[in-house]
Amino acid sequence: MSFEFPLPDVGEGLTEADIVAWKVAPGDTVTVNQILVEIETAKSLVELPSPQAGTVDALLVDEGQTIEVGTPIIRFGGAGSGAEAGGGASAAGEAGASDSAATAETATDDDSGATLVGYGAKATSSKRRPRKGGPVPAPASASAPGAASEQPAPAPAAEPAPAPPAAPAQGQAAGAAAPASPGAGRPLAKPPVRKLAKDLGVDLSQVVATGPHGDVTREDVHAAANSAAVPAAGATAQSAASASAPGELEERIPFKGVTKMMAKAMVDSAFTMPHVTEFLDVDVTETMAMVRRLKTTKFLGEDVKVSPLLIVAKAVAWAAGRNPRINSCLEGDEIIVKKYVNLGIAAATPRGLIVPNIKNAHSMGLGELAQGIQELTALARSGKTPPADQAGGTITITNVGVFGVDAGTPIINPGEAAILAFGQVRKKPWVVGDEIVPRDITTLSVSADHRVVDGEIISKFLADVGRGLEDPTLLLA
Repeated sequence: MSFEFPLPDVGEGLTEADIVAWKVAPGDTVTVNQILVEIETAKSLVELPSPQAGTVDALLVDEGQTIEVGTPIIRFGGAGSGAEAGGGASAAGEAGASDSAATAETATDDDSGATLVGYGAKATSSKRRPRKGGPVPAPASASAPGAASEQPAPAPAAEPAPAPPAAPAQGQAAGAAAPASPGAGRPLAKPPVRKLAKDLGVDLSQVVATGPHGDVTREDVHAAANSAAVPAAGATAQSAASASAPGELEERIPFKGVTKMMAKAMVDSAFTMPHVTEFLDVDVTETMAMVRRLKTTKFLGEDVKVSPLLIVAKAVAWAAGRNPRINSCLEGDEIIVKKYVNLGIAAATPRGLIVPNIKNAHSMGLGELAQGIQELTALARSGKTPPADQAGGTITITNVGVFGVDAGTPIINPGEAAILAFGQVRKKPWVVGDEIVPRDITTLSVSADHRVVDGEIISKFLADVGRGLEDPTLLLA
C-alpha cells in the first residue's frame, strides 16, 4: 500500500516552506529517520527525516517550489512502516499516522505506519491541496483509490505535441486537465526555468530538453527564444523575447524566506517605535591591545577566536547591567525590564540577515562569551540557526565595522528597546593629555525606543559602553 508524506509543521508556527534539495530519488530504499529533503522556512533551513521505512515511489514536489504545510511531498511504495522499523508506535504516533493517511487518501490505518511527532496533517485537511502554480487533478496512477473516476478523460482525437525523448508526451485535448505529478503530462522544468520561458514567450512543449534528467534548462529556453524554429505563433514569442532583452542584464531574486521575514520585522519596528540614535567616538587602543594579547597567549583556549567584537559584547552586557532600563521592552501597558541579557548578534548570511542571541550573556566570562559568539556565527553561516536561538533577545549588536563602515542608524530588533552599531577601528589623531597622538578610534551608535527610554538612559548606557572599551579592565571585575 502506498503512503504520501505531507509537509509537516516544523514547530515554528509557519504555514509554508520552500523545497531546497531532495536527498533521495524515486526507487531509493529509505529507513526511519533518514533525511528525505532540505526545506527552507522563513527562519531557517530544516532537514526532514523519513517517518517510515520503505521505497520512494515518487517525489511530488519540485525543488524550488513553495508549498503549504499539509501538502504531500513524497510517496512511498509498499515497504516496511515506521512502526515496524521503530519497534512499535505509541498511541499518539498511531493517531498521527491515521491523520496523515486521511490527508493523503492513499493508505489505511494498518499500513500507513506511525508518523513522527508533529508530522501529521492538520485536522481540517481532508484532501490533497493543489500545488501552487500547477493543475489540481492528479493522474489516475498516482491518485488515491476511487479518484480515477474524477479524472477528465483526454479527447482521443487529440494529437500529441512534439516532446523530447526523455520527457512524457505533452499532448492533451483542449480543456482536459493536466496531471499534477512532476514530469507527468508536461515538460520537466524547474520553476525559475518556467518563469523564464513565460517571460520570453516560449512554449516549453516545443523546447528540446538537454538536461541530465530530460528536463528543460535555461540554456534550452534561450536557444528556443533565439531560434528561427520557434513555431509561427512564433512571431509573438520572438517579439516578447526581443522586448525582454534588457532583462538579460537584470537579476530577479525571490522576495521570500528569511529576507521577507526580516523586511516585515524591520517595517514593523521602524513604524511602531520612535527611534532615536546617539553617537560616540571612542579610543579603543587598550581594547585592541587586549585582543592582541589574548590572541598571542591563547589564554581563552587554543581554538577560540578572539576579535574586538568579543570585548564590545562584554561591554554591552556590562553596561546593560548598569543601566537595566535599556534592556527592556514595551508590552501593552507595561514596560518589562529584564534582569538578564540575551545578547543578539546581527549576522549577514547567504540566506539574509538573522539575529540569533547568546542566552544569559551577562553571566559569562570572556572565554564562555567568545565560545558563544563563535558557535553562533558558525551556525548562522551554515543557514541552520534554530528558531529558539533567534527568539527571546533583549538587546542587539550589529558589527558594521567589519564592512569598513564607520557608523549607522540601525533599526531596533522587534521585542527589544535598543541596538548598538560597532563601527570600524581606524588610526586617528587623538588628544592625550596635551599631545596629539595616533590612537585606535571607533564610532559607536545606539538606536533606542524613545517610548521606553529617554535621552538620559540612552546617553548613560552609551557612555558606559565607551568607558568599558577605553579601559577593558573594568569589564573583568
